[in-house]
Amino acid sequence: MRDRHLAAVCDDYVARARRHLPVEIVEVEDDGALLRRIPPAADVIALEAGGEAWDTAKLTVYIHDGMVHGRKTVVFLVGGSDGLSRAAVGRADRRLSLSAMTLPHRLARVLLCEQIYRALSIIKGEPYNR
Repeated sequence: MRDRHLAAVCDDYVARARRHLPVEIVEVEDDGALLRRIPPAADVIALEAGGEAWDTAKLTVYIHDGMVHGRKTVVFLVGGSDGLSRAAVGRADRRLSLSAMTLPHRLARVLLCEQIYRALSIIKGEPYNR
């Protein structure tokens, strides 16, 4: 991320989430590289303005179910300033909207990292969520 302050916030949430399960952030240069990086059996979620609106509870249930039922890999796709390509959205198993408002992709990443950490905190019964 170009903004080092947002990168630091995101890195902090990722480090916290890694206490519970492997989390990796991968940046790519183009759509082709993005599609090549997606593991074949991954459950892919494209973040898009027109996607389904989940609250924290629904994300928590999704993550928990994946942990219980052995879902190996979940990939969240966050597009750049022009959004995601049709090919990337077509590869997705579901589309998710973080907000009805348009968010800059860097801020969307921070929000997603925080929500993943929050969901894991809820699952583990940690006090962060309160």
